[in-house]
Amino acid sequence: MRYYGAIYRPPSEAYSLLVQVTIGCAHNKCTFCNMFKAKNFRVRDINEVFEDLEDARVNYRKIDRIFLCDGDALCLSMNRLRPIYEKIRELFPECERVTTYGRASDILRKTDDELLELKKLGLTMVYMGAESGSDTVLKMVNKGETREELIEAVKKIERLGIKASVTFISGLAGPELMREHAVETGTMIREMNASYVSLLTLMLEEPAPIVKEVREGRFTLLTPLEVLEETCIILENARPEKECVFRSNHASNYVNLKGNLPYDNDKMIEQIKHYMKNTNLLKNEMFRML
Repeated sequence: MRYYGAIYRPPSEAYSLLVQVTIGCAHNKCTFCNMFKAKNFRVRDINEVFEDLEDARVNYRKIDRIFLCDGDALCLSMNRLRPIYEKIRELFPECERVTTYGRASDILRKTDDELLELKKLGLTMVYMGAESGSDTVLKMVNKGETREELIEAVKKIERLGIKASVTFISGLAGPELMREHAVETGTMIREMNASYVSLLTLMLEEPAPIVKEVREGRFTLLTPLEVLEETCIILENARPEKECVFRSNHASNYVNLKGNLPYDNDKMIEQIKHYMKNTNLLKNEMFRML
């Protein structure tokens, strides 16, 4: 397998075969993200992708999960995606799921028939970074997508039987917009009815532009207690109609939470309040990471 630059994948894809079909991120303008700033976006030659898949077939006896990298591989047209999925089906008949990162715009550009074709070829889940439910915050961090588009995209793939795993970032709005970010994020979770939702906590990593904003005093980080308060507000508002798996157990989080919305909201809120009263139990900064 050949990889170009640093490779990122969701925690749940730790045991998946990682295959780069694009290099970098087609958007790559989000102020909080450092992941793809060192890469210029390009589409890999399909013959290279095929060679990597064939190499994996020779070297691995069984591959049941495949994750397509980089930042938003779903941005590719069907003419480029279809042969890759067909090759995966040909080489790995035992593969149970194919997943990828995708932006709302990637999903909305594709027709229902195109997404259903990808589902038939093996696509089971799309990981989306929504980051915030607030249009104000989304604009502030140069997300390039709106609340309405994010909700519409999640509803679209869930309706078609493709699961959505959506990530939000606590602390992304700073203290001034904390409540708006929290309330709007919670109501977005309620409205979009995704299969999975995860909550990370903002961390500063070069060369993300937000690092410079903090140094120049244009952005203020939340304190750990403010992060927990914000999480409580999110959970108070995040009560979807359909059961949703909720996780806030990323390495960046101060506390680990897991449950199913809307059934475990109150239990998780009580857990957070316990940590707020016992701050010695919070994860030390030196152990937080992306």
